[in-house]
Formats: sequence, structure tokens, C-alpha cells
Amino acid sequence: MSGTILVTGGTGLVGKGIQYIIENEPEGSRFGKKAGAKWVFLGSKDGDLRDFEATKAIFEKHQPTEVIHLAALVGGLFSNMKYKSTFLRDNLLINDNILELSHRFKCKKVVSCLSTCVFPDKVEYPLTEEKVHLGPPHGSNFGYAHGKRLVDVQNHAYNDQYGDMFTSVIPTNIFGEHDNYDLSDSHVIPGLVHKCILAKKNNTPFIVSGTGKPLRQFVYSRDLAKLMIWTLYEYNEIDPIILSTGEDEEISIKDVADAIVKAVGFEGDYQFDTSKADGQYRKPASNAKLQRLTGGFKFTPFQEALQQSVTWFMENYDSARTGGNGKLNNVETKQ
Repeated sequence: MSGTILVTGGTGLVGKGIQYIIENEPEGSRFGKKAGAKWVFLGSKDGDLRDFEATKAIFEKHQPTEVIHLAALVGGLFSNMKYKSTFLRDNLLINDNILELSHRFKCKKVVSCLSTCVFPDKVEYPLTEEKVHLGPPHGSNFGYAHGKRLVDVQNHAYNDQYGDMFTSVIPTNIFGEHDNYDLSDSHVIPGLVHKCILAKKNNTPFIVSGTGKPLRQFVYSRDLAKLMIWTLYEYNEIDPIILSTGEDEEISIKDVADAIVKAVGFEGDYQFDTSKADGQYRKPASNAKLQRLTGGFKFTPFQEALQQSVTWFMENYDSARTGGNGKLNNVETKQ
């Protein structure tokens, strides 16, 4: 595969993971850089993807032959519930501009990144690829989820009308280097990691909300990066594919917290605040399709991946995305 691969949202968690794999994977690997290929990682400073002309200028500059589309307006639960129209419209604009320009510039392939929130609120588990459109998503993610869902609709429309090879992936809970560690607006692992580090620094208790019993599937960003590169190289279906560890690799929030305590080296008071709600107990997703098509992908063991992530955050604390929690500098736009 020669040409230019454009990665939108290239400065975020997954984009940085892809960049790491492309720069470090051995030559000849099915996940590595191909001879003659040029990879371009875009950040928010490179242009506003909600604006068609700005996005067109990016395509004219780089002349991409393939696109990995990660960029999105993302936010926490509060933001999603308060700004439903904004999350819907901004993501519609971003996705429509990327797909339409990929079509006009005759890109050979586009791989877009969706989210498990696209699945119906009421659905039979495990989640599988064919269940995406079986009912409305949860109301808390109304705008974002519908915006992401429509990528799959557009992929099929472009393929049916023009034969374009536009597809998408659905990862489960992602964590890793370059994550968003903002205590007020982060996912469970980076939020707990930052909280534990501050508890160690300030000699205060490390308190985890809830009972710790809920189960989740976590995927390490560098494993996801390999799988997204595999999708670009080898996956040739329009229907989305779930990129995740298996249902048998679900991890409880307590096991996550235990692993964080170990990785951080925290030896202080550690407890669970059972007065706080747990949220959904489990929402398992099947990776059967992925494992069948890859021939059995080997994921990085959770504790090893977590240790690498924690070590990276501790070493890069002053430049990581923390939203100013526990420090004085650094605010970065989400990708």
C-alpha cells in the first residue's frame, strides 16, 4: 500500500497509538508501515473539520489515498446531556465533510471510528455488529450516538451508489498513553489513575465511587491501533467491526482499581464509596468476528498495558491532558 494515509484526530489517544505503531512496528508486520506509504496525523490546529472549505484545503494539501477518521466532538456525560444538538450537528458536519471529500478525491478506503454508545439502549447481549440499528441509543448520548450511527448509514449509501470502500470500527473502552486524564471529564481508567496519583502525592485516601462490581471490556490504545491498521489493510466489508477483547476478558472496576494501586505504588487508605451509583453492571460485546478474520489477535495483558499507561502519565504529567486538575498548566482540545 503506497500513497498518503490521512489520520484525522491524529493527536488524540487513538491517533497517537497509531503513530506509535507505525513508527515502531517491525518492517514486514501486518500492522506496520508499508513501503512507499506516507502517514499524516492531523490535529485540531490543522483546520476545522466542521467547515467544508477548511476540510477541502486539507485534502488538497495532502492528496490522501486512504483515511483513518478519528476526529469527533467528544465529551463527558454532562456535556452530552446538555448539548445534544451541538454534539449531533458538529459530528454530522465533521463526518459528512470527511466522507464526501474522500469520495471526491477518490480515496481507496476510509476507516471511521464509532463507539459502543451507537448500540440500542435496550438490546440483547452480547453486542454484535448487526445490532447497531435495532433501537434508539441511550438518551444520555442522544446527539453523539446518532451522529456516529449515521456514519454507518453513509458508508452503505456511498458504497451502494458509487462503490466507495468506506467502513467503520466499534471499539470498547479504550485506555493508554496520551489519554484524557481530566478528573471532571475523563473515562474510568484515566480518571482513577489521576485520582490515585494525587492521593499518593497528597497523602489522602484513594476513594473509588461505587461497589467496584461492574464489569467492562477494556482495549489498550496500542492494541486498538494495530487493529485499526489491520482494518485499513485487510478488512473489506462495509459493515462495522467490533474491536475489543473477548467477553471472557471482562474486568471488574475493583480489579481495575487494584491494578492502578499496584501500578502507581499507592500504599495509603484505599476504599470504595458504596453510597455512589455503580451504573450499568455489564454491557459485553462479542469479538468473534474480529478473531475469526484476524486468525486470533493477541491482546496485551491488562496489567502490563495499564503499567505502561501509568508510567507514561507519571513521566509526562506536566504535558498530559489533565484539564488543570492537580496542576497549573495544560489544556488541550479533544480529538
